[in-house]
Amino acid sequence: LSTFDTLSEAAQAALATKESGSPTTAENWMVAAANPLAVEAGAAVLRDGGTAADAMVAVQAVLGLVEPQSSGLGGGAFLVWYDANSGAVTTLDGRETAPLAVTPTLFQTDDGEPMGFWDAVVGGRSVGTPGTPMLMEEAHARWGRAEWGGLFEAAISLAEDGFTVSERMASSIADGAERLQTFTRTADYFFPGGEALQAGDTLVNNDYANTLRLIAAHGSDAFYTGPIADDIVATVRTAAGNPGVLSATDLAIYRVIERDPVCVAYRDSEVCGMGPPSSGALTVGQILGMLDRYDLRAMGPESADAWRLIGDASRLAFADRGRYMADSDFVPMPTKGLTTDAYLDQRAALLGGEDALPEVAPGSPEWDHAMLWADDESLELPSTSHISIVDQYGNALSMTTTIENGFGSRLMVRGFLLNNELTDFSFRTHSDGLPIANRIEPGKRPRSSMSPTIVLTDDVPSLVVGSPGGSRIIGYVTQAIIAHVDWDMDVQQAVSMPHLVNRFGTYDLEEGTDAVNLETALTDMGFEVSIRGLNSGIHAIEVSDILSGGADPRREGIALGE
Repeated sequence: LSTFDTLSEAAQAALATKESGSPTTAENWMVAAANPLAVEAGAAVLRDGGTAADAMVAVQAVLGLVEPQSSGLGGGAFLVWYDANSGAVTTLDGRETAPLAVTPTLFQTDDGEPMGFWDAVVGGRSVGTPGTPMLMEEAHARWGRAEWGGLFEAAISLAEDGFTVSERMASSIADGAERLQTFTRTADYFFPGGEALQAGDTLVNNDYANTLRLIAAHGSDAFYTGPIADDIVATVRTAAGNPGVLSATDLAIYRVIERDPVCVAYRDSEVCGMGPPSSGALTVGQILGMLDRYDLRAMGPESADAWRLIGDASRLAFADRGRYMADSDFVPMPTKGLTTDAYLDQRAALLGGEDALPEVAPGSPEWDHAMLWADDESLELPSTSHISIVDQYGNALSMTTTIENGFGSRLMVRGFLLNNELTDFSFRTHSDGLPIANRIEPGKRPRSSMSPTIVLTDDVPSLVVGSPGGSRIIGYVTQAIIAHVDWDMDVQQAVSMPHLVNRFGTYDLEEGTDAVNLETALTDMGFEVSIRGLNSGIHAIEVSDILSGGADPRREGIALGE
């Protein structure tokens, strides 16, 4: 963490507070995000009277520079907003879209079999139409107070003057060295002079500064039309060995969509998040909805029985996720049926034994109109970031932002990386004669596990939370909510506690933590257990008489407030 020795005293204090295991507290506003430089940019906006939406723009602009492996202008995001004036929860879908020219066989070989994952990822084939720049602008237009152009000043200064490469960025470059050197422009940036950037190096990105200046002056139109758009299209379509089909039309017609939030009751609260094409709120909501029938508080966080319930509830929810969840603009979905009391009662009853469920299967929720689907086969590998903000006006923002895999497609344009989001679709379109809901289609948005969440108690926010982590995001967010609501952990304890995650049957226990103490008990219950690294990046803010912020110790972020 020595790479952050130029931070303000307040940010240094927040970093020290996190390292001590305590939450950061504040009275007026708070921001928690994955890099202290980005948090400082957001804090400056909030300090000057900006809203949570204003601060998000500043935070995201800096994250795209200092954490390019995780998010940026070339990616997409989901945003959940609580408006203090109206009491309404609004969700905005800034997910990437499939180009109009995609075909069902985009990710299949000549003999009709799925391509190898990495063969699909690296290059233009995997690039969807980015949504993040327009989402930033849409949020600012709806809820911002600050002058748009000024929100990019911190990122522009860091890009032009140079920023210190963090340990996490350097390790990500080292881990991904081979694929990062596939394309010359990307290799020249991350491997100047042929050598990988090291923690502590100063890195300048004038191309990114120039891109931000155009967006600051002309809004997101400068990204979706004109020279930036032309360069994006040319880069995608000429990527050596693996060109894509993104067009100028795809960029010009992109739109951010307001979706209905998905809210599910848990204990005395409502857990609200992003609906389809995200599977996050539905799957988190299903898990919590099933567990609401059981007394986890009495069991406690060290109880194998509690983790049996959590693990099998997750498996049941993931079975429904794999069968039913996709972009509801393209496929019929039983969105309401998946979270009705009757359906959750039915699914929760399956948890009534003492051992792990020998097998799980999708349930049969109520449909407005039914269709038979096959189970999804898509991979979702983690490289994402999460931002939680509460402003002095009482507004709350939870936004999860991504370029999908680490460094996305590895294609760089004007100082930023392009996503590989299309590989979140199923590479197969059908299985056993039935269509897969999350198959690729022109204009469709790939299913995501991103789970930006706002928990409401007595109709006002009590917890703002989210995490990166691929499909394990759902488990990380669910666990943090349970830890805080049921086990009375403060937010720093909740985001720091050892992870236990079960999606598809294997129980992942976080290596090097007390979670491994449950290996024998869970194995005896019938679970297959795997001990492994579980690198979440949870950022959470508790809202009560004061604000309390927690930042995941597994990453570099901090929570900062006043």
